[in-house]
Amino acid sequence: MTPAIKALEKAKANFKIHEYTHDPAAASYGLEASEKLGVNAARVFKTLVVMLDAKEFAVGVIPVSAMLSMKNIAKAAGAKKAAMADKLDVERITGYVLGGVSPFGQKKSLKTFVDASAQAQPSIYVSAGRRGLEVEVAPDVFKNLLRANFVDLTQVHTD
Repeated sequence: MTPAIKALEKAKANFKIHEYTHDPAAASYGLEASEKLGVNAARVFKTLVVMLDAKEFAVGVIPVSAMLSMKNIAKAAGAKKAAMADKLDVERITGYVLGGVSPFGQKKSLKTFVDASAQAQPSIYVSAGRRGLEVEVAPDVFKNLLRANFVDLTQVHTD
């Protein structure tokens, strides 16, 4: 039982657990989850931790097939600048290892922003706190449990 699952149970949130055999050689944890669970990548989200203005941390939850826009998350958080947080900081602050970072049950409560595309889905999948374990939740669980804001977080690709 991971801290994420315990937090969801404690909040009496509606969720489903999905488990698969993680391949350590997988290039992308999120795309691996999408593939192995047979779920469209638009419904599988990754949890990223950023540092804002070099002084505080925040969480961005975006589709696994997308790239986080540092400009968009900084703006959403009311900061001037955002950068990906250092791996050791992420593990220390969240209590999770990379590839298994869940937005739920983190050691420290951080401002959380979810990509607005989540609201178009009946449910989305995020890490349940370890590689090979996902939880499926309705988008409103983020708002209710984490007081998350839904904003456009991904980079726009111009081809």
